[in-house]
Amino acid sequence: MVGLPRRRGPRRKLTDPHRAIWTEPVRGGFPDPAILGLPGLAQLRWFLDGRAPPPPLHHLTGMVLTEAGPGTATFTMPATGWLLPPPGFLQLGALAILADGALGGAIQTALPAATPYTTSDLSMSFLRPALADGGTLVARGRVIHAGRSLALSDVTVDDGGSRLLAHGTSRCFVLPPISPPPLPPMESAPVQPPTYGTPDPYLRPVIGESLIQDVWDRMTGLEVLRALAAGDLPAPPITHLTGLRVVEAEEGTSTFVLPASAWLCSPAGTVEGGAISLLADTALATAVQTTLPRRTAYTPLDLKVNYLRPVFPDGRDLVARARVIHRGRTLAVASAELENADGKPVAVATGTTFVREGRPWRGGAAGSPGG
Repeated sequence: MVGLPRRRGPRRKLTDPHRAIWTEPVRGGFPDPAILGLPGLAQLRWFLDGRAPPPPLHHLTGMVLTEAGPGTATFTMPATGWLLPPPGFLQLGALAILADGALGGAIQTALPAATPYTTSDLSMSFLRPALADGGTLVARGRVIHAGRSLALSDVTVDDGGSRLLAHGTSRCFVLPPISPPPLPPMESAPVQPPTYGTPDPYLRPVIGESLIQDVWDRMTGLEVLRALAAGDLPAPPITHLTGLRVVEAEEGTSTFVLPASAWLCSPAGTVEGGAISLLADTALATAVQTTLPRRTAYTPLDLKVNYLRPVFPDGRDLVARARVIHRGRTLAVASAELENADGKPVAVATGTTFVREGRPWRGGAAGSPGG
């Protein structure tokens, strides 16, 4: 049996409220429903002007709207260590959290007043590793098409400079206008945010550990996942931040859960589609991981998520069950089904992973797909 790294003193359980951030009282708020009486671009400008409270997801991750114009929306998010999984790089699902805001926001700018919309699907392609270096991630969304019932947008995610990290697209259903339309809200002063006794989660010292190369050298991918599920390896920061964690792993399959916490809510008051994509991407990539021998890095190349129903923040676990449907020498494809705590499907997903057998993780990342 492969030996496990020694623990450095006692490890507190994830249910400890000082470590499990998703169990803390949620911060943030939601806009006055009357904001729907404004055209979509004007709605976003209420957030830019500070006349609507930042949603919980902002307080959790630091994600914020920074620009909005006709057909465009830009969001930023700090590249903090809180977003790290066991391999030690920002996975595609973490970038999807940021990208989803820009994709939906760009479409929203093209909609008239009293016109709701919902995301149908999201696709992401990973271009190069994203490191938790304390810099700023930037997602720039733009509308490609906005029709009466369907709208399409795309997004680029970069490191705030010249390094393009990912590209994505999203399709949204444009719903029938609200009738009668709500009266637009009165002009108001910026919202005064409440004062909290501690910094927002993303500003705190990071808790959790990514795995050192020695672990990957001595353990197969399946052994790593099983040790994480049993608590024999340290939980990564993303687990302490969101509750995302593995509960079962067999060769070719993995099961992850993510609490449907109010911390993950967008301004709409539902769990953000990007957070659902984070769960899907994690299950997909780790299903491939279960087939990997020792000293083998991998890189998720793409992710496609179809959303089936909204997820409300009831605090119960979302479940993603993924399985490998093709495992070649360098490429593997997996599919996943996501359910809410009542067993109802909320999304289906597929993803492709690039396998680098015999290659170590380089500086916490597997290297670019073509590297």
